[in-house]
Amino acid sequence: MLSFNVRGENIEVTDAIRNYAEKKISKLEKYFDDSATATAHVNLKVYSDKTAKVEVTIPLPYLVLRAEETSPDMYGSVDLVTDKLERQIRKYKTRINRKSRERGIKGLELTVPETEALPEESMQVVRTKRVSLKPMDSEEAILQMNMLGHQFFIFEDSETNGTSIVYKRQDGRYGLIETDE
Repeated sequence: MLSFNVRGENIEVTDAIRNYAEKKISKLEKYFDDSATATAHVNLKVYSDKTAKVEVTIPLPYLVLRAEETSPDMYGSVDLVTDKLERQIRKYKTRINRKSRERGIKGLELTVPETEALPEESMQVVRTKRVSLKPMDSEEAILQMNMLGHQFFIFEDSETNGTSIVYKRQDGRYGLIETDE
């Protein structure tokens, strides 16, 4: 059974949008057995350019379902984020069920009809690349990433001598992941 924690940023959460979000996201309950209980944390945001973003996080034992979507319409964003969560559940169904059984977790058995589930082979590694890490700063790594047309770039940070990763975020800006060594 899902409970909900719906909050808004730069928006007043009306009963209409709250009920709509709860109704759409509660459709995911069909994928869990009856004893599962969780809280869906729903964050609704409106930006100055009038776009609406919906973030949903559903923490479960040994698993966190999370998705976010942005569109010009809040209701559309709720629909998109629900679809994304449903795809995640279908994609990882086999792996989640196996780990749940191994750990003896009750209430986490996902029930997706086999015709809807994606085969586990879809998560198979089909290509391996080896890279030699070159010392550079994050700005140079971003330039390299953009020149290659990639979404991320691994490099040796010339300041820390550690392995770092720059990546392009959905909002078009860049992120940096630094490793602890």
